[in-house]
Amino acid sequence: MEKYYVNDHAQTNGDHEVHKDGCYWLKLARSTTYLGYHYGCATAVTEAKKHYSQSNGCAFCASACNTG
Repeated sequence: MEKYYVNDHAQTNGDHEVHKDGCYWLKLARSTTYLGYHYGCATAVTEAKKHYSQSNGCAFCASACNTG
């Protein structure tokens, strides 16, 4: 299991990106919400959508859940 976070600041397209702990892009986020431990990005994105309906996986650390 890995720790996941969602960026509290949306990208220009409105997405709030979901990141694994240790992701380079997570380190650049000014504010995040902890989503807990997950076996994969799918459940982390589902959890993120409880906070931000327009959530998406990071293209780098959660690419399986990135809808581009």
